[in-house]
Amino acid sequence: MRLGTNSPNEFIQSLNEKIVDIQNSFLEKILEITKPVSTKVMLGDATITEQKTFEPDSVRRFYENLITNLKDWTIQQVSISNNEDLRRLFTKFEIKEGNYLISGHLSLQYHVLLFYQPDQRVVNAQKELADIIDLTKNEEQQLSDSNDQLILKRLKEIGYKDFDHQKLFEIFFENNELRDRIFKEIEEKSGVDFKKMSDRKKELVKELDNLLIETYQTSPVLIDDSKLVTGEEGCLCAFDIEFVKDGIKEGLFDPRKIPDLIKKKIDSRIEEVLKLIKI
Repeated sequence: MRLGTNSPNEFIQSLNEKIVDIQNSFLEKILEITKPVSTKVMLGDATITEQKTFEPDSVRRFYENLITNLKDWTIQQVSISNNEDLRRLFTKFEIKEGNYLISGHLSLQYHVLLFYQPDQRVVNAQKELADIIDLTKNEEQQLSDSNDQLILKRLKEIGYKDFDHQKLFEIFFENNELRDRIFKEIEEKSGVDFKKMSDRKKELVKELDNLLIETYQTSPVLIDDSKLVTGEEGCLCAFDIEFVKDGIKEGLFDPRKIPDLIKKKIDSRIEEVLKLIKI
C-alpha cells in the first residue's frame, strides 16, 4: 500500500498527512541542496561560457546523515545508477512492526552535461588532432591507387598471377612475412608513419577526455515511480506499508485489522522519519 494515496481508513489518512509533510520537507531540502551555481566551461568550438550546476555529493551527505540516524531500520546504503547522461542517487530503508513492513525510498534523478575545462590545452590538442586526421586522410587518398598497383606488382614479381580479391586475401592471410614486407614498403613510400600517427591520435583523444568536466542539472519537483523509470528529472519520496505472512508480502490488506499497538509503532516510525527530515 503506497502511503499518500487516498484511503477511507482513518489511520491511513493520519499517516498520509505525515507523509505529505515528509515529502514537502524533503523537497525543501532538495531545493536548498541543488540550488544551482555558475561555473565556467568551454564548448567544443573553444567558446568559454557559464553553465549552471549543483553538487550531487551534497545530496549524498544529506541521505547519509538521515539514514545514519534511523535506529533499528534496515538500510540500503546510498547508491548511484549511471545510464549515460542520466543518473539517479537514491537510498532505501525498511523496518518491520508486527506483520507489517514499512519501507521508504528517497531518490534524486538528474542529467549530466559534459563540457571541456576552460584550458588552452583543449584548443591545442584539438588542433593537433585535426591536423593528424587531415594529414592521414589526404595521404591515404593519394596513396590508394598507387598502393593497389604496388601490391599487384610485388605479387607478380614473386610468381602470383591471375588472382581475384578473395585470392589476394588468402595470400595475405597465409603469408604474414609477405604482407608485412609489402605494407612496410607502402608506409616508407608514403613518407608518413601511420602507426605513429594512430598512436598519437589515441593519446590526444584520451587527453581530451581527461579535460572534460561534468555539470549536473535537475528539476526540484516531486515525481512518481513511473516518471522516475521514464527518465524525468526530479525527486522521489515514497513510503509503503505491506502485510507480511509466511515471508510473502501483500500490498493489499485491510488496515482495520492492524492491531492498535502496531498502529502506534507504525505511527512512531513515520514520525521518526519526519523529525529527521526536518533537521
